[in-house]
This record gives sequence, structure tokens and C-alpha cells, in this order.
Amino acid sequence: MEERKLGLVEGKFADLIWQHAPMTTKELVVLCEKELNWKRTTTYTVLKKLCNQGIFCTEEGLVTVLVSKDDFYAMQSEKFVEETFEGSLPAFIAAFASRKKPSEQELAEIRKLLDAFNEEPK
Repeated sequence: MEERKLGLVEGKFADLIWQHAPMTTKELVVLCEKELNWKRTTTYTVLKKLCNQGIFCTEEGLVTVLVSKDDFYAMQSEKFVEETFEGSLPAFIAAFASRKKPSEQELAEIRKLLDAFNEEPK
């Protein structure tokens, strides 16, 4: 299995699958032709790459999701914090907030998340 990551175009392709799966490979080819202006071979090539990464699966012409969009991006975020901030979420937040001050609404949402973590059983 390859490392799980998506470039810009692969991300648009993956979004189509996350929005429409399960779907047949034929349906995916038609969708990619319409939305991305891709030929059938391009669709199959990128699909194979993302299947090798363990994000999607094709069996008997049916494309299914193995890793949800939310789970995929949560793993990417976690990896980014690990690699860039030595795993320190506070260091990441401090760096982010130093360039873009969170709005009152964002701060309220963050407080709500933190409160929910404190309420979870240990």
C-alpha cells in the first residue's frame, strides 16, 4: 500500500467518489468525463492509484469507499502536526493563530470541542 496523499486533481477526483459511491466504474468514467474532462484511461489510472493507497476499492466493476473523507483528512491533519510541530497540537494552534486570528464563533466552536473531550469517559 502506498502512502495516502492526494494532489489537487486527485482530491477533486476523490471528492467525486466520496459524493457518489458506491458506483460502477462505468458511472465513474461518465462522471469524470463530465466534471473533470477526463478520458476513460485517465479515470482508471487515477482510480488504480487511489485503490493502491487503500482509500477506495473496485470489485467486479463497483467502486466503494474504504476510508471516508473525514477519516482521510483527519489522518492527514494528524500526520502534518506530527511532522511539522513534533506532535504538539498547541504549537500548531499557536502558529496558525499568529497569522489568522480566530473569530469569536471559531473560538466558541473550539471551546465546545474541548468541553466534549473533557466529558468523554476515560
